Amino acid sequence: MIVRKWTCLSALPLLLCAALGHAAPARGFDVLDYRVALVPDIPGKRVDGTLVMHFRAEQQLHAVTLDSGALTIASVQQDGRALSFEQGDSRVHITLAAPLRAGDTGSVRIVYAGAPPFGLEFAPERDEVYTVFSTSQWMPSVDAPDERALLALSVTLPPGLLATGTGRALPTRVLADGRIEHRWQLDTPMPGYVYGFAAGRYQQAAQQHGPIALRFLSVDRTPAQLQTLFARTGDMLDFFAARAGLSYRGESYQQALVKRTIGQEMAGLSLMSEAYGQGVLDDPDDTALMAHEAAHQWWGNRVTCASWQHFWLNEGMANFMTAAYLQHAQGEAAYQAQVQGWRTRLDALRAKGADHALVYASWDAPTADDRAVVYRKGAYVLHLLRGELGEDAFWRGLRDYTVANDGRSVTTLDFQHAMEKAAGRSLQPLFQQWVYSADITAR
Repeated sequence: MIVRKWTCLSALPLLLCAALGHAAPARGFDVLDYRVALVPDIPGKRVDGTLVMHFRAEQQLHAVTLDSGALTIASVQQDGRALSFEQGDSRVHITLAAPLRAGDTGSVRIVYAGAPPFGLEFAPERDEVYTVFSTSQWMPSVDAPDERALLALSVTLPPGLLATGTGRALPTRVLADGRIEHRWQLDTPMPGYVYGFAAGRYQQAAQQHGPIALRFLSVDRTPAQLQTLFARTGDMLDFFAARAGLSYRGESYQQALVKRTIGQEMAGLSLMSEAYGQGVLDDPDDTALMAHEAAHQWWGNRVTCASWQHFWLNEGMANFMTAAYLQHAQGEAAYQAQVQGWRTRLDALRAKGADHALVYASWDAPTADDRAVVYRKGAYVLHLLRGELGEDAFWRGLRDYTVANDGRSVTTLDFQHAMEKAAGRSLQPLFQQWVYSADITAR
């Protein structure tokens, strides 16, 4: 392997150097919890909402700024007093009634509405509504992976719908007009991008896997079909828990098939498409996507990239752990097929000059090629690292990294240091060539 050594003080571009160990810019406050009440209009593809955010000032604080997508803010209050605010560039800037000192806590109440262009998906023909990734499109929030907060979520829906959401399900409430208020409480602070819910005229199936209640939902699939296509979920959770060194956290894990999605992980919940569900029924070994989303319950949800610049720590890791699960469940050939797919995609990126360092200086407008770098190259680098360290050291390092950073936001340097500790030596040459540089001279 031909390697050219560098340090952050010499050859790296300054922006990338800053990205290696840095999270998001300081916001001046820490969100403690959100309390959100949503009323989706499924036929109209709109939503009305009320949000109360509790926060702690980390410095003298005169205002808070939240991501607000395409939502329209109607009013903001603090302790019953109307606050002035400005909206622009998909954000809302709120001036507080009085400055807060560092360590003080406060809250704001926001009333809003909107017809989100994405992030909140509607399928009126199925009486279905569900969230996909862009949380600030349906609730004003800090839409950054390093901000963890509790969530109390309620969604008011017509009768006859089933719903699933992030957190512990609370008893539903029947309102005077017959609508049903579905409620969930997230008891562990989590990044906002893993908040969400799905609701529709679902059929459902359930099973108990040790202490974990499994629940499967779909409009198109029967309960018997759901049991068949999600038959391996419990085994996936056991495998990832063993590799992570951490038991699954939560009382339940739910999987829903929705009209359309490429797949979405949330806290204790994963969404996949109805078409994917049919694919698994046609080919019971087509379990990679559900394994990928289950892996995120550890890598992504619990150990989270500190900023999108380090997104490969979420997605490359989930892709690699999917292949590791397939190796466990289906054999070596299944693992090697995944590796070959990553290598082929990476070769295509290199041929068109689209290869990139895994740590991005900016992730503001990622392309399909950028995502391929993060997902495919990221997984391939973990495969190479596994070969470099050997089985015992690699899995020990990954386990120690996961346990040490449970509930934390991490950078690539955190991962590198954990793997170097397991290896008992510097891994800088490998990380330089494969992680911090796009100039790959040998494989």
